[in-house]
Amino acid sequence: MISKRVNRLLKKSFEGFIESVPSYSSLAVFFDYLKVKSVVKEGQAPFDFIKGFLERMIDQPAKDVEEANVVVKLPVLYDGDDLDFVAQQHQLSRDEVISIHTAKQYRVFMIGFLPGFPYMGSVDERIASPRKNSPRTVVPAGSVGIAGIQTGIYQQVSPGGWQLIGRTPMKIFDVKKESPCLLKPGDAVKFYSIDKTEFEKLNEY
Repeated sequence: MISKRVNRLLKKSFEGFIESVPSYSSLAVFFDYLKVKSVVKEGQAPFDFIKGFLERMIDQPAKDVEEANVVVKLPVLYDGDDLDFVAQQHQLSRDEVISIHTAKQYRVFMIGFLPGFPYMGSVDERIASPRKNSPRTVVPAGSVGIAGIQTGIYQQVSPGGWQLIGRTPMKIFDVKKESPCLLKPGDAVKFYSIDKTEFEKLNEY
């Protein structure tokens, strides 16, 4: 539902609106103070004007703004260092873990932690796995991981504690592009399995 509110704010924003950043249960709204001040009633603080604008927006039904029906299909080479751990923990085979992970369509809840890092869910309970007790100091770019009922993608080399089950060859964040983030909150993601040869052909890293 929050993605519908964001879409409405983008389409029906107020004078001075700059951008909004959604998280799981909150929305940060950035605005030009002077522009807002120039259009509010005399004696009204810009913050109070925006607060009222957002409260009215929240109270109204979101039916007038449709969520973007975007489904992003991402290839994954399921060769992660923690794939066996996830399989053993749930008494599954590697192929069963892959089959379960690729069977669902995931919703992008938010982008955070790293530029472009998508928090997605919900992972099937049959493969939901806790974070590592001791995070790795280096996680390869493109790594696909599981943490609890979430799945995510490390778009750059970084430390991290998610259980790594595979790698995608596709860059999901590229500062050289007009829209750096491939994914945005509200998008749907569908993973599909590829082999090493196909991974090397598609590899953008």
